[in-house]
Amino acid sequence: MGNAVSAAILTRALRDPASTAGLDANGWTTLLAIARAEQLIGTLAHRLDGLPMPQAAARILADARASAEQGRVAALWEAEMARRALAPLGMPLVLLKGTAFVAAGLSAGMGRHIGDLDILVPRERIGEAEAALLVAGWEWVKPDPYDDAYYRRWMHELPPLIHRERDRMIDVHHTILPLTARIRPDAEGLIADSLPLENNLRILNPNDMLCHAAAHLFADGDLAGGLRNLWDIHCLIAEFGTAGLEARAAHHGLSSAVARAARQANHHYGTPIPESWRVWDSMDPLFARRLLARDGWGRQTRKLTRFAFYLRSHQLRMPPLMLARHLYTKWRKGHVPG
Repeated sequence: MGNAVSAAILTRALRDPASTAGLDANGWTTLLAIARAEQLIGTLAHRLDGLPMPQAAARILADARASAEQGRVAALWEAEMARRALAPLGMPLVLLKGTAFVAAGLSAGMGRHIGDLDILVPRERIGEAEAALLVAGWEWVKPDPYDDAYYRRWMHELPPLIHRERDRMIDVHHTILPLTARIRPDAEGLIADSLPLENNLRILNPNDMLCHAAAHLFADGDLAGGLRNLWDIHCLIAEFGTAGLEARAAHHGLSSAVARAARQANHHYGTPIPESWRVWDSMDPLFARRLLARDGWGRQTRKLTRFAFYLRSHQLRMPPLMLARHLYTKWRKGHVPG
């Protein structure tokens, strides 16, 4: 299990669960280690449920399914707590990412690891939302004045909050990309075209879910944990198709990110997309290389590639002078990119 191994063993198992029949003991160890590192072990457990496998692997995957179910229940409860805190304000509360998937019963939510609760509220009312959450028991995670000011002035969300009793974090968004980014999605449109669930909670419509997932992966982040986010994209396209997606992506300024998301999902997971969408550009091999950067123990590999994508993620978020000042400030505070 050396550096020659990559996360392709995981994407192959998710794409074709029957392919695991040929794995030996080392192969199962590699698969499970990478799935755990990519926070996809619950998803893998659901995909492989009922297939023959070694008893030890079956126990690990059964535990993963149980853990994912506990995570689903906890995520829905946290969404309900946020709803109760914000209900007196009468503002729309849109669930994002994993909590939205499980709340709506989407295939992307099957076994999905869910960390923070992510919600979207109108930007002009974010101060009201912040005050209500603080009263309801959430408190600040970022004590550093620089980080707090940076979030408030430039980011697409409040500084993260954590509940003092439940130890669960919430990210309150007012849009889906930083305010310094060149791309400015239509945040008002995301909320206006969202879909209702029970209890006055809402989710983005399917095409906006795809736009958000693509933006998060290819127009903002450094692709850390990218295979999980790409699986979200695969599931959303498989469940809802691509009708109207190009137009909606163009509306948000996310045509490039959505197109790359579709191509990479098709490449790694066999996602059904139109033939005309499958033509790679010169950068696609680098994105694929970054997404698969794990060794047989689940450790990250390809350090230079990861560092290049770390720099790219910041370059996408802010102009060069601001980027240089921000990275220098973080370096002085002891931050070292992984």
